[in-house]
Amino acid sequence: MILVTGATGSIGRQLVRCLREQPVPFKALVRDEDKGRALGCDFSVADFDDPGSVVAAMTGVDRLFLNAGGAGPAAGEQPMVRQQKTVIDAARDAGVSQIVKVSVSGARQGGPLAQGAHWEIEQYLKQSGVGWSVLQPTGYMQNFLTGIGSLIRDGKLIDPYAGAAVSYIDCYDIAACAAALLTRDDRSGETFVLTGPEALTHTVIAGQLSTTLGLPLQPAAVSPEHLAATLKTQGLPAAFADDIATLAREVAAGSMATTTSDVRNLTGRAPRTFGQFAAASRDALRAAIISIEIR
Repeated sequence: MILVTGATGSIGRQLVRCLREQPVPFKALVRDEDKGRALGCDFSVADFDDPGSVVAAMTGVDRLFLNAGGAGPAAGEQPMVRQQKTVIDAARDAGVSQIVKVSVSGARQGGPLAQGAHWEIEQYLKQSGVGWSVLQPTGYMQNFLTGIGSLIRDGKLIDPYAGAAVSYIDCYDIAACAAALLTRDDRSGETFVLTGPEALTHTVIAGQLSTTLGLPLQPAAVSPEHLAATLKTQGLPAAFADDIATLAREVAAGSMATTTSDVRNLTGRAPRTFGQFAAASRDALRAAIISIEIR
């Protein structure tokens, strides 16, 4: 039995769809019963902040997809670390044989935003005694739906990366890689860096979105410092905004410009292009073009 945590998120929903197509038993872990029913699969209700509910959800589980949990906005506030360690402990005690964890590209000790938190969880997982695989995806294409890949209200795509390219990946491909690892036994103990098939600048992305949506979008260069200052005026904690600026400077230096073959190696096919993602998400992208405004 496979347990899918974060089952109502961008990756989890795709993973549920992938597993439905395979002859493997699985269930979703959700906090909200109504959302669990909407998934159309078996599910358990639990909360990462309630260890007892997590332990109960592990009954009969052999393999675990570990995702979700909150990353705190300020330094020292990373509930995700505590939450995912709770899940790892429950899985170990229940006799789970394999955990596939979603981490992040560039995870490292002391890294900005979630990079440091994911690094700490990775180390804990590797020392838990449970079989493990780690997925380290780059930026999600779905960020352009949620507002993280933000668009200015005057129709310009924010580019805080000084024109550097980013190898964005579709969450569909992350889920497909997770499904491959959860249903096979030969890739335990490995870390996979997941990217899209190409690294694109925001100038190219703005052009592709313009073509797909029929809107005249243009890139707008924004310095990391300007972006951080704007976020602070909108109420985000200073430490969090400064970490965003640090990450933007790293991306501008090329930290997410490399592509890998890990998606193809795990799934047997090439990852989706940004153009394919945009075409499949046309209506949702149109609705997302009203996110934060940089003044």
